Order: sequence, then C-alpha cells, then structure tokens
Amino acid sequence: MSPATAPALRRVGLNLLYLVPGEVGGSEVYARRLIGALLERQPDLEAVAYVAPEAVGSLSAEPWDGRVELVAAPVSSRSKPLRVAAELTWLPLRARRDRVQLLHSLGTTAPPVGTVPSVVTVLDLIYHHFPQTFPRTSRLGLEAVVPLGARRARRVIAISEAARDDLVATLRLPRDKVDVVHLGFGMPPPVERTDEAALRGRMGLGKSAVVLTVSAALVHKNLARLLEAFALVARGRDVRLVVAGHAGLERERLAARAAELGVEDRAVFTGWIDQPDLEGLFALAQAFAYPSLMEGFGMPVLEAMAREVPVACSNVSALPEV
Repeated sequence: MSPATAPALRRVGLNLLYLVPGEVGGSEVYARRLIGALLERQPDLEAVAYVAPEAVGSLSAEPWDGRVELVAAPVSSRSKPLRVAAELTWLPLRARRDRVQLLHSLGTTAPPVGTVPSVVTVLDLIYHHFPQTFPRTSRLGLEAVVPLGARRARRVIAISEAARDDLVATLRLPRDKVDVVHLGFGMPPPVERTDEAALRGRMGLGKSAVVLTVSAALVHKNLARLLEAFALVARGRDVRLVVAGHAGLERERLAARAAELGVEDRAVFTGWIDQPDLEGLFALAQAFAYPSLMEGFGMPVLEAMAREVPVACSNVSALPEV
C-alpha cells in the first residue's frame, strides 16, 4: 500500500511489557519520554500501552496519564519467561481486540506472530555478545525471540549507527529495513536536588572528591576495570567512587573486588536512587566515568555532559556517537 492510499495512523499500541519501574535502566527513560513526545507531535493520536501489572501505578503518575489507555498484562514482568509468554500469546490477541493499527514494541522483543503490523525498537544485542550478563534461560529466550520479532516487523528502529551495524551483521537484517533514531536528552525537567551536605552524610562521602558512574552492575559495564583504575587513582588522595544504579548480577563480585583492591571503604554502591539524589550526585561530582564495553546508545554519558561534568568514557560501540 502506498503512502498516498494508506489510512491515517490514529490508534497505536505500545508494547511496554518489559518495563518494571526502577529495574530496567535507560530503556525505562526511553519509553516514558518517547510517549510524551509522540503525543506532543500528534495530539490526536490514540495510544494503548500494554504494561506489566507492577508498572501501572508508576505510569499513571506520568503527565500523559489520561491520554494513554493502560492495559495490564495478566502476569508479572519480573518473571521473564512469563513476560515473554504473554508477549507471544496474550499481546497479539489483545492488540487485535483493541483495534490498534500498529504495535510498537519499545524493549527489543516483539511478537513474532499476529495480525497487527509491527515496529520494534531493538535497543541492543548485549545478550548475544555478553551472554554472562543474563541468566541462561533469559538469554536463550532472547536468542530465539528477538530475531523472529525483528524479521516479522515492518520496520526496525536502532538507537545508534553502531547498533544498526550490529543488527545487520548479527541478525542479518536488510540494512534498509533498519532506521536509526538517536536518543535525545531524556531526563525529566530539572527537579529539586538533594542537599549536598545531606547526600554526603547519608552516603558516607565526607568531604572527599567524588567520581560518579551511573550504571547497573552488569558484566558489559566493565565496572571491575573501573574499580581497578580507581584504586590506582585513589592512592594518596581523598576521593570516593559512587556507583549509582540497579544492583545487577555483578554486585557481590564487585564488592569482593573492591575489598581485594583495598578500596571497599571508598567505593559506594547506592543501588537505584531517586531523581533528586541523582541530581545531587551530578552536582557534587568532580568527574563522571563510563568504561562500558557495549551500549546501544549510552544515555548516562549524555546526561553527564548536559550537566557539564567532565566525562571519561570508553571509545567503543555507540559511545563515540554520543
């Protein structure tokens, strides 16, 4: 069907089943900001978001609540096997029932079957290149589902040129089927940040200089190497390393490595933090470090630069583009 004869796109489904608030990193920011931008660009758009039960309350607090119909899946997305099962079975049937004209899956996986036209954003293929980042069952599921969903989709969105190159090479997708849409500065408008003295006191930072990284504790984030570099830099200096982000699969191993390097009292793992605390950390940090080995985009680097914090990051994957 040519663009001239195609019906106007008025009702779009958004597959957000992957989104568990506070646990999926930058892909959560991507979804929240993209929905608002879509509605701003096309005010008459009817959007139906298919979400995890645990995300309903959080997404209902967004400024666009009321303009987006939230439909909760029948299973929890904290269980990846159950989430994928719902995506393969319940979601295509529900999207058809809701009469959406297009289903956009924002979190890498998309239904490989169904009667509703599909677009999928494949954020990265880290599960393939760093399999130890994922539990075995999750990785095998992704290896099976991601290629099928991408091949069925009418279009595939990559969030960097590097990610598109990887999709073409690894999934063997036609290059002209993959569109690159770089991420923008996706942080919400500035909020009141936590007072520096209160933040330093709560996190045990004292009056030390602070090197900040915002990263989940996962293998490809290369945090073990960051700890090793920090141990060298910290010798004879009053400095702390703050790792802000989801605990991840590597948290215990990283704590043990910090102890081996003798910096366990100067490496602070905060876990997931709220926006005022994050703004406070960016404001007090002397530098931002991001040694990741692979990124679909690398939003934390952009966030640090937007706040004029000096950045030291790796020069691989999508990071040179950022």
